Amino acid sequence: MLICLQATVAAPILFSGSSGHLSATALFETSGNSLIVTLTNTSPADVLAPEDVLTAVFFDIQGSVSSLKPTSAVLGSHSSVLFGTTGPNGSVGGEWAFVSTYSKESGLTRCGISSSGLDIFGPHDLFPGENLAGPASPAGLEYGITSAGDNPATGNPPVRGKNALIQNQVVFTLEGLPTLFDPALHIRNVFWQYGTSPSEPQLVGTVTPEPTAGMMLGLLLGIVVIGTRRRMPVVA
Repeated sequence: MLICLQATVAAPILFSGSSGHLSATALFETSGNSLIVTLTNTSPADVLAPEDVLTAVFFDIQGSVSSLKPTSAVLGSHSSVLFGTTGPNGSVGGEWAFVSTYSKESGLTRCGISSSGLDIFGPHDLFPGENLAGPASPAGLEYGITSAGDNPATGNPPVRGKNALIQNQVVFTLEGLPTLFDPALHIRNVFWQYGTSPSEPQLVGTVTPEPTAGMMLGLLLGIVVIGTRRRMPVVA
């Protein structure tokens, strides 16, 4: 019974990164055959220039996941759009894109989610949703993620009204995971991109303990132990 429980618990995994005034997290979870990626700009600092805006996250998945497709991108909890709007139910899918490429040599699928083109993402890579601003393609700074501590009244024009920006967090859903996919076992090499060029700042992610997953597994193990003890015969 214990082995069965361990095999069916797909643990979420949280990556975090920081350097100077920049900081971000990416939480990877599963729901059925979907991978849910929650991308957050956690910096408390004010955003003053485009290179302070979080525009992409990249990550590797062990094995081939060619069937993985973008299905939704919505505002996260306590998030809002500055200088712009959203589609129905907080959708911002028309402003974000997803690409993946499998390498036989490494055995890894390199994945990326971005609001900027970065010479990688194009109009055919977009999540479903309305085009809310600018071209119908990931481009420029628009709908990148500004910091939790951003003051919208400060900074240079690109971050002070010229572009719509998301404050805090976006939740992305990708469908098409293989069976028994476990984020904690299969996702690695996470890094974040800021600004609109690969030459601008990047952060490398490290795994952060995710208490929710540990608590759930601990609870399940506790139930198994209690159930086993209750079935033990009483010796007089």
